[in-house]
Amino acid sequence: MFKRIALCALVVLASRAPAYAQSPKMQVDAFAGWTFSDGVSTDNALVAGDGNVYSRVDPKDSASFGFSVGALVGPHNEVGFMYGQQMSKLVFGGTTDREVGDLTISTYHGYFGYNFGASDAKVRPFVFGGLGATSSGDVNVTVLGVQHSLSGSTRFSTTWGGGVKFFPNPKFGIRAGVRWTPTYVKSDAAGWWCDPYWGCYLASSAQYANQFEMSGGVSVRF
Repeated sequence: MFKRIALCALVVLASRAPAYAQSPKMQVDAFAGWTFSDGVSTDNALVAGDGNVYSRVDPKDSASFGFSVGALVGPHNEVGFMYGQQMSKLVFGGTTDREVGDLTISTYHGYFGYNFGASDAKVRPFVFGGLGATSSGDVNVTVLGVQHSLSGSTRFSTTWGGGVKFFPNPKFGIRAGVRWTPTYVKSDAAGWWCDPYWGCYLASSAQYANQFEMSGGVSVRF
């Protein structure tokens, strides 16, 4: 009996092998676009030597690009890695805005995606969410003829987005998408909160730097 069951299973697998071989297993996307960015503010405003008061630090809106590599799991699910880079400038804001140096922002996220529609459909909307980190590079600043370096940092971040892909043929397509990446930067004290069971404690308000990206690109499945 066992031999018969095994033989039947082998026949079924063999009959489905061509279909599995023809179905794409991996997908690589490359994209480029424009990112709108904001940073964080502080209550401890700085009066600088130029007479202006500065209370914000922001990346400047700028061009961006990236890629993703994903494994297609079934007809709809996708898991993979996504990288992005924004070529920006660091801006001090307050009574005026001042660009202080070039700033490179890199994002690294593992993601889970869901593709709507049939696997062989020519138009496939998609959504995704991911966890990872955002890294800001060092910024070189010249003050009164002396060059200084502001150290970069790496912070936890998530990324969320969606869009649509158009496949003229099963292996190649074009895509348009949007992506939001909030990055945790710091927490500010937000006052005391009291509870009849847990007592009083100092509450905090988290501040996030945000990147809103609009992009277009290509998709290759194999």
